[in-house]
Amino acid sequence: MSQTIDIDLPEDYRPSPDEPFMNERQTAFFHRKLLDWKEEIVRESRETLDHLQEGGIQEPDLADRASTETDWSLELRTRDRQRKLISKIDAAIRRIEQGEYGYCEVTGEPISLKRLEARPIATMSLEAQEAHERMERIYRDN
Repeated sequence: MSQTIDIDLPEDYRPSPDEPFMNERQTAFFHRKLLDWKEEIVRESRETLDHLQEGGIQEPDLADRASTETDWSLELRTRDRQRKLISKIDAAIRRIEQGEYGYCEVTGEPISLKRLEARPIATMSLEAQEAHERMERIYRDN
């Protein structure tokens, strides 16, 4: 597991465009944000697993049983999406450790702080992401 970057940040710290991009404070902020997000997902997954292991479906009514099975199936699909999200979080943490975090993988330009706060696993600037999605639609429609 990754180590926390040892910078003492105020509780209310928010990255600002007025400071140097991806300075120690910003890096520590996003590192903590990613670790907290990952921890929350892992905790929720454990809770789901505990709930599913409590026992099989005990519904005597066929309709209730089907409804419970549907709920469980939806929950497991959600957890599978979150498992994939954890690998993206881990990749973002590695980018922080390598000094590559916050820069667009297409253009090399900084990704906006607003975008990173909203989507800390972002690997492309908004403009590059939009261009990528346009190209996907074009090729998907052909």
